[in-house]
Amino acid sequence: MVLFGHRIPPAYSLLIWIGLWELAGRLELAFILPPFSSVIAELWVLAQRADFHAAALQTLQSFFIGMVIAIIGGVAIGFAMGRSRVANSILGMWVNIFASAPLSSLVPVLMLLFGLGQTTIIVTVVLFAIWIIALDTYAGVRHISPSLSEMGQSFGASRWQLLTKVLFWAALPEILAGIRMGLIRAVKGIVIGQLLVSVVALGRLFRTFSDNFQFEEFWALTLILFVFALAFSSMIGWLEHKVEYYAGSRI
Repeated sequence: MVLFGHRIPPAYSLLIWIGLWELAGRLELAFILPPFSSVIAELWVLAQRADFHAAALQTLQSFFIGMVIAIIGGVAIGFAMGRSRVANSILGMWVNIFASAPLSSLVPVLMLLFGLGQTTIIVTVVLFAIWIIALDTYAGVRHISPSLSEMGQSFGASRWQLLTKVLFWAALPEILAGIRMGLIRAVKGIVIGQLLVSVVALGRLFRTFSDNFQFEEFWALTLILFVFALAFSSMIGWLEHKVEYYAGSRI
C-alpha cells in the first residue's frame, strides 16, 4: 500500500484498515458492520462453541477430500494435455471453459444430482479448484525442455520413470502455483456451496447469523475463513519458493 508517496509495510496497512473498520463500527455508519473489537471478542466465544467445532470439522473434511481429488485430477489432466496433442484437443477447450465459467451457477444443479449433503460440497470444491490446477500443470509441462526427456531416455528410463522422476519434478513449480490458486478458489467454492445448500456445516451457521442479525458472529466466522485461506496459501507459496530451483533445469 502506498500513502502520500510512501510505501507502508503490509502489517501497518492491515492496522490502518482495522482502525478504519473499528471507527466505522463505533460511529454506526452501517448496521451490518460492528466494531472490529466486538468481532474479535465474539471470535473467541465462537471458537469455543460445540456447533462451530462440528461445522468446522465437516467443512475441513469436505475441503480436504475435494482438494485431494482436484489435485490428482488436475495434475493428471494437465500432464495429459501437455504430453498429448490429442488429449489437448479433446480436453483443452473444456478446461478453459470451466476455468472461466461462473461455477456458482452450477451448484443448484449439483444439489439436484447429489442432494443436500456433503457430497455436493465436495464436488463443488473439486469443480472450483481442478481447472486452474490443470492449466498450470499444462503450462509447466509445455515449458519443460525436450533435452530432459532425451536425457532420461538415454539413461534407459521407462515411460513411468520419465514421468514421475523427471517431468513431474521439472513441472513442480507451476504445479504448486496451480495448487495455491486452486486452494483459494476451493475456499470460495466451499463457502458458496455451503451457503446455497445452507443446511450443513458452516453454511448453516452463516445463514443463522445473517437471518438473526448476529453480525459480530457473522464477521468472526468470515475472519476465520480468511485466515484459513491465507495460512494454507502462504504454506503452499513457501513450498513453491523452496522448489523454484527445479525451474532452472528446464532452460
